[in-house]
Amino acid sequence: MFTQWTIYTIAAIYQARQVFSKLWSKTKSINTLDFWILNIVTGGFIIWLAYNTTTYTSYIVGALSFSFTFYITLVIWIIKRRKSTLTFLTPVVKYANRKIDTQKVSSIANQLSILFSEQELHRNPNLKLPEVAAQLQIKSHELSQYLNDNLGLSFSSYVNQYRIQTATQLIRTNSLLTLEAIGNECGFKSNSTFYTAFKKQEGMTPSQYKKSLNS
Repeated sequence: MFTQWTIYTIAAIYQARQVFSKLWSKTKSINTLDFWILNIVTGGFIIWLAYNTTTYTSYIVGALSFSFTFYITLVIWIIKRRKSTLTFLTPVVKYANRKIDTQKVSSIANQLSILFSEQELHRNPNLKLPEVAAQLQIKSHELSQYLNDNLGLSFSSYVNQYRIQTATQLIRTNSLLTLEAIGNECGFKSNSTFYTAFKKQEGMTPSQYKKSLNS
């Protein structure tokens, strides 16, 4: 039995050598399946080592090593479960089997343009995705899917694009409004959020943008 166990342990480590190499790699990350392989192979090796480096009467060493491996695995699993689902299956790509057809995509794009370019929904600081989806007469997940799949944007990023466009227009045309007032007019709840979103899109702060117009 110990011979077979030894052969299995060596073979398992050899088969998992590429997974172990990821532990020291700066370019490759460990996925869910790798996580399980590392735990199973390492745990099996620790138990094998305990039984083969002690006398046959020291069964408590094997029991302790098994318990240690089990509890360490359980703790890591609980921690990692907060971030992702731990299964042996390849993670399912979101919306992979529910693509929106071309005609509907075109309809959503046209309606969104009207809602934001003409009706300026983005000026509402409390605007939520379900509210926009209801006006489009589609489900919230369909709007989220459209934005992610077709534009590569989250809902907040999409809305902020229009808010910043409006902000740049107001900065150019309205010298009476302060930058804080412009941020409020465009739908930003705070000055810090306005500045962060503006710099992300324009590469400079609103005040720097305003100065560049006068230079």
